[in-house]
Amino acid sequence: MVSSIEELKTIATNLRKDGLNSQQIADELSLSQDTIAWLLTGTNTERRPTDVQIGWRTIGVRPARITAIGNIMADVVLEEFDEAEIVVGISINGIAFAHEVAQALDVEVAIHRNVDGEPGAGASKYGQVGGGKKVVIIDDVLSSGVTMSQTIAAIRAAGGEVVLALVLVNKTARNEIDNVPLRGLIRAVPV
Repeated sequence: MVSSIEELKTIATNLRKDGLNSQQIADELSLSQDTIAWLLTGTNTERRPTDVQIGWRTIGVRPARITAIGNIMADVVLEEFDEAEIVVGISINGIAFAHEVAQALDVEVAIHRNVDGEPGAGASKYGQVGGGKKVVIIDDVLSSGVTMSQTIAAIRAAGGEVVLALVLVNKTARNEIDNVPLRGLIRAVPV
């Protein structure tokens, strides 16, 4: 885990130099896109966004742990909506969880990529969200909700019906996003 703002600024700047966009840097550091923009512009510390950095490496390094979390997520899906037809993982950190949830529910899996300033797209090698399919979206962390909103919009545009958004950690007080129920296994809200 990063111990200082200066260290975060250095890491974010280096990731930008390595060619990552703001969304990818936010995913890598488990911070909001607003926080990444602030880190990269070097603005003063008095106006910094409120954020919580989430480190879930302990889960991510062991496949059995990802499976266990996926099974918990699948249980939440069944509790909220028991007729899901496809699980969509938001690239990159939601993919492993989505795979495990889809496997536990015995439904199709798909991947959605969001790119800075673009509406995003699904990966055609996996399940497709069109045709009115009931879709559950999975991601690791919800910060501002921008990525999730973009994903919901893209799935709706493709003809899917988003019935649930589920994340490992919800860094907001929200229980819905764009008229879709939002659930997090953990809520981490600054007080």
